[in-house]
Amino acid sequence: MATILYKLGRFAFRRRHFVALFWVALLTLVGVGAASAPAAGTTSFTVPGTEAQKAFDLLEQRFPGTTADGATARVVFKAPAGEKISAGANKATVTKTVDELADGSEVTSVADPFKSKAVSKDGTIAYASVSYKVSGMELKDSSRDALEDAAKQAQDAGLTVEVGGDALQTTPETGSTEIIGIAVAAVVLVITFGSLIAAGLPLLTALIGVGIGVAAITGLASALDLGSTTSTLAMMIGLAVGIDYALFVVSRYRAELADGRDREEAAGRAVGTAGSAVVFAGLTVVIALVGLSVVNIPMLTKMGIAAAGTVAIAVFIALTMIPALLGYAGRKVKPAGQKSRFLGGARAAKKADKPNMGTRWASFVVRRPVAVLLFGVVALGAAAIPASSLELGLGDDGSQPTSTTQRRAYDLLSDGFGPGFNGPLMIAVDAKDSDSPKAAVTEVRDRIKGLGDVQSVTPANFNKAGDTATITVVPDSKPSSVTTEDLVHSIRDAGADIKADTDATVLVTGTTAMNIDVSQKLNDALIPYLILVVGLAFLLLIVVFRSILVPLKAALGFLLSVMAALGAVVAVFQWGWFAGLLGVEETGPVMSMMPIFMVGVVFGLAMDYEVFLVTRMREAYVHGEKASQAVVTGFRHGARVVTAAAVIMMAVFAGFIGSSESMIKMIGFGLAIAVFFDAFIVRMAIVPAVLALLGKRAWWLPKWLDRVLPNVDVEGEGLKALSDAQADPDEKKELVRA
Repeated sequence: MATILYKLGRFAFRRRHFVALFWVALLTLVGVGAASAPAAGTTSFTVPGTEAQKAFDLLEQRFPGTTADGATARVVFKAPAGEKISAGANKATVTKTVDELADGSEVTSVADPFKSKAVSKDGTIAYASVSYKVSGMELKDSSRDALEDAAKQAQDAGLTVEVGGDALQTTPETGSTEIIGIAVAAVVLVITFGSLIAAGLPLLTALIGVGIGVAAITGLASALDLGSTTSTLAMMIGLAVGIDYALFVVSRYRAELADGRDREEAAGRAVGTAGSAVVFAGLTVVIALVGLSVVNIPMLTKMGIAAAGTVAIAVFIALTMIPALLGYAGRKVKPAGQKSRFLGGARAAKKADKPNMGTRWASFVVRRPVAVLLFGVVALGAAAIPASSLELGLGDDGSQPTSTTQRRAYDLLSDGFGPGFNGPLMIAVDAKDSDSPKAAVTEVRDRIKGLGDVQSVTPANFNKAGDTATITVVPDSKPSSVTTEDLVHSIRDAGADIKADTDATVLVTGTTAMNIDVSQKLNDALIPYLILVVGLAFLLLIVVFRSILVPLKAALGFLLSVMAALGAVVAVFQWGWFAGLLGVEETGPVMSMMPIFMVGVVFGLAMDYEVFLVTRMREAYVHGEKASQAVVTGFRHGARVVTAAAVIMMAVFAGFIGSSESMIKMIGFGLAIAVFFDAFIVRMAIVPAVLALLGKRAWWLPKWLDRVLPNVDVEGEGLKALSDAQADPDEKKELVRA
């Protein structure tokens, strides 16, 4: 591996024009394709295997045309204090607004609240349902403007008017903090390298890689049904790993220059050593992201594969474009430790004679491993405590900030029609095999009416064939409550008895039931996913480190950091700690896919630091150092780079906390805090402490397994042979060919 990558690095350095042209041409080609591709519509959300999805599929077959994915809006009207919405002037205003809404070119229907009996019992609140021909993301701005203008005119007439539904749905904004995150990354790179040129290389290559990845996702969005969240996630992870991987290679290049090697040789060795760590670190991230497909939720699978593709691009760019750009930079990228405009010569010389911070910290940990280990475990354990109160759910308008019209419409409907009105349950009754479909449906309605937490049950709506019916059930409790979840399970349990008595199948669906099914599906998939991803990565790390205990320690450390990160997410987004500081306007259940998503992504990112830091230790150990000294050597060469990489990754992820979409905000915070825990507590404290306690036993591998495993030479043993042959050019040339 090291020798192959060494030759690739030298090739890219020598043929820099060809390599740079290739990546620029690819970026241009993909960008043109994205610009000419059709715009993506609303992403369909399906969850195969769940009862809610089976009901949707059944209704699509038996009620053709009624489940179209056109946008909807609920225009909610509230009369002034002390008045009724049906009073003369108020009713006239509502009727006029309904007529104006019906004139829209994309509107299919508008339900007049007075004709559809959509007026609250106290007569103060009413709502008009608007249906559109196209999805929310495809709706023209003119249609949204007409909706908002109609609501504004009704407000001017004295009514309180709010609009809910997905008709106002727009692509979420990530906010200016994303740019701030990249700016922080730039500052960290300048401080790390002491040079604007060297600092600019990782940023440039990361942006090119993300540009290619996001443009490809945009170009394929319509064909593959990819949503805006997919490209945002790819951008988030692609930027973070792209900067980090390039940082690893550039840092090693400067170290090789400091050892006296010429620039082409230094580029080859940097790619051969740090590049090997990048390849395996990238593989662990790709495994974790692609592994999300085991959950069998298409949207999550697409997000994982798209992000994995962006990570793969970041790896290839770090291995090829970075050495090419180093060739262009020439002497502007200085050897490690050489003075720069940020550090005077005398001060630099004095600094070079002193052990760096990484060396001093590693020496302390090696002397006090038990104390450091206990501190790290206790700190992460304390941070993980809130995770015991984790509540999962999927967001709706009730989780929107109170400043939005969607949230205010949600609250008005809850006030006027009960908290369960915003999350009705749709019951699909398949009575095709029943002797008397109408009798079977009547029994279903009677059974449901007798259950607790039921506010109302609508009359059955039969299809043309008369063998399938839908019933709408409005719970007493809000959609995200445990009581509503219990009601769903109660209806399904009653459905089993009805099936035995009447041969009619009862299925519960609707947004609320779908959310419950998704949460359950994700919980059921978590353990198999952990086994698959951690198991595959564990095998991969055995090959990399040629050790059993080091990969085991890496996996256990990851579990500590991900649990601590989940605890932090619960504390902020569920309990409300520091919510105002982070711009979290509304607390509530944690997004259902957050635990499994964090497990996948954080595991992959955590292995980045594990591979880069520990391969340096492995390299020192293989080259003859004692186990404890190898730990110190690994930190002397790698701690500064890993620290910079972690700060950069945290800054990039934290930049997405400014997103207007709660899902992106939560993911950005969760990944940022997870990187902090994993990089600075697990990898910088627990890992060296455990390795110090294990000593040379850390690198133990059964002889039979050592013979079976392929030798990937991540530590660059093959390159050491090149170094020994420096005095003999012919021998060196022969080794390079080999």
